[in-house]
Amino acid sequence: MKNITVFCGSSAGKNPENIKLAYQLGKYLASIHINVIYGGAKIGLMGAVANGALENGGKPVGVIPKFLCSKEIAHEGLTELILTESMHERKTIMHDLCDGFIALPGGFGTLEELFEILTWAQLGLHQKPIGILNINGFYDHLMKLLQGMVSEGYLKQENYDMLLVADNMVTLVDKMKNYVAPEVPKWIKEGEE
Repeated sequence: MKNITVFCGSSAGKNPENIKLAYQLGKYLASIHINVIYGGAKIGLMGAVANGALENGGKPVGVIPKFLCSKEIAHEGLTELILTESMHERKTIMHDLCDGFIALPGGFGTLEELFEILTWAQLGLHQKPIGILNINGFYDHLMKLLQGMVSEGYLKQENYDMLLVADNMVTLVDKMKNYVAPEVPKWIKEGEE
């Protein structure tokens, strides 16, 4: 893996530990020569991930829609900043540039990015690893919800298992490096569990 797209909040959130760990993720990825692709902002967890990479020899690439640049939140110190016309174009470029994805804490935007990329994987549009760095159990409730989808027959276990989860960045990246995409059809047939 040479490039990982990181989905995360443009807000710092209430827990200062999240900012520290976002910075550490950027630093760690730089230390193992993996470039960060991310949403291009200089604020919140986004800015922390980029700064962690930048300040430790990494070459982060930001991808940001023009309308967000006009709010002066784009990170000016990046290796590269790609401006897009839309949010959809942003996600497409972030997908095309990377070899895998990591989600950190965030809000609707982070979840929307994570679920779109998971859906693309479920449909066989890519075979890239998708991970959650589950900082301080932030995603515990989401994982319980997803397991409920499996129990209720709306999601196959094989598709649930596509989402790699760890509370440690080294463990998560190792899981991602060893990931093999499932070779199962998406559709759940009647009577199938």
